Amino acid sequence: MIARMWHGMVLKERTDEYHQYLLKTGLPDYKTTTGNCGVFLLTREKDNITHIYTLTFWKDLESIELFAGKDHLRARYYPEDQDFLLEFEPEVTHFDVLEGFEFLAGKFDASVKI
Repeated sequence: MIARMWHGMVLKERTDEYHQYLLKTGLPDYKTTTGNCGVFLLTREKDNITHIYTLTFWKDLESIELFAGKDHLRARYYPEDQDFLLEFEPEVTHFDVLEGFEFLAGKFDASVKI
């Protein structure tokens, strides 16, 4: 199992708009790619900037390549990202998942609201 993290930054006042945009673009693309095992969308505000992170889980590198292409460490962007993002980081970060995947497999408190 591989975790893949992407980071982007938007102006704080555009956070909700960018979130809605991601719901129509990147998030469905992650979820419908063969080998994707889960997607988290995370945010952190600092001053007037919102840092956006996608944390995705993948069966293997071949699955990531179905989403990102052969250069699996390269960040994938959509044309309209230029209307929101303050910069374009060229690469994502990959992690080997050693423990904790049972959380994604449904062994968590379903009453917690997201």
